[in-house]
Amino acid sequence: MNYEDPVLLRTEGRIRHITLNRPRALNALNHAMVLRMDEALGEAEVDDAVTAVLITGAGERGLCAGGDIRSIHEDARSGGGTSVDFWRDEYRLNARIARFPKPYVAVMDGIVMGGGVGVSAHGDVRIVTERSRVAMPETGIGFVPDVGGTHLLSTAPGELGTHLALTADAVGAADALLCGLADHFVPSHRLAGLTTALADCGTAAEVEETVRQYASPAPGGELAEHREWIDSCYRSDSVEEILDRLGTSGVPAAKEAAETILAKSPTALKVTLAALRRARRLGSLEEALDQEYRTSCTAFTRPDLVEGVRAQIIDKDRNPQWNPADLADVTEADVALFFAPLGDRELGLAAASRTTDEA
Repeated sequence: MNYEDPVLLRTEGRIRHITLNRPRALNALNHAMVLRMDEALGEAEVDDAVTAVLITGAGERGLCAGGDIRSIHEDARSGGGTSVDFWRDEYRLNARIARFPKPYVAVMDGIVMGGGVGVSAHGDVRIVTERSRVAMPETGIGFVPDVGGTHLLSTAPGELGTHLALTADAVGAADALLCGLADHFVPSHRLAGLTTALADCGTAAEVEETVRQYASPAPGGELAEHREWIDSCYRSDSVEEILDRLGTSGVPAAKEAAETILAKSPTALKVTLAALRRARRLGSLEEALDQEYRTSCTAFTRPDLVEGVRAQIIDKDRNPQWNPADLADVTEADVALFFAPLGDRELGLAAASRTTDEA
């Protein structure tokens, strides 16, 4: 395998393959990979010989563990700004995937987190396997769900998305399907056969039908049986109230969820909940991405991101010292700052999409 090229491209039959190729880093995305993917989609879009795009991850551990957190940590710690440029292009790529005019097939095998969700869950045909672990884990590192994650989670049934966003829990295949993060379950041993069969597909309908032929019912998940207390406890715009409901529900799993949430960044929790509620009202992916760019740019300048990555990824002591340390010390004004307009630095995806639609 060529470890020098972080994105491998090839065409088999009518299918353009994009392989994220940093297996030693769990295929974590960097800026060069985002730009190469965007270029590849541009080429595939105008190539009449290409029926669909298929994205996979090199190695056996997962599609993509997210953005290159170590690089973002170093950039934030040193007061740089390259991460902000990376997010701008990454979010544009997320929007492009959602609007791509040909079938975009994502194999969400293994670990699919953060940025990995962004390059897969906005596609047309999203495949999970028995090895899939899908998550938006941002609150655990002092960050806020991005890459369109607030849009995806805000449109999940009931309050399932709120639960996943605040706890940062990973889910398996059945729960990813339940939450609307995936469309089909294909056992991992059938992926090779599916890939071969897709090569002969000449239309979008044939792509969808071929995937269905290889799909099967997913093994049982966990979230369905917890829907009652999840929908009840998370139906609030206050993190404190959610925690109170979880702790007093009398359900052991709810109490465990509360303990998990309490370990996250207080600032990230409050901003995340506000972002989810706002995303639900905004409606479109582009509007959510514009909002996420604001929250990401602000989070980049705050101490919790550097501290969260240090504790979880760098030193791995799992003992972050959040600032502020308590939910009560995070004010409404503090949260509002994350949603303040950026002026001429706005991402502007919603305005661009409206212009395109009108044209």
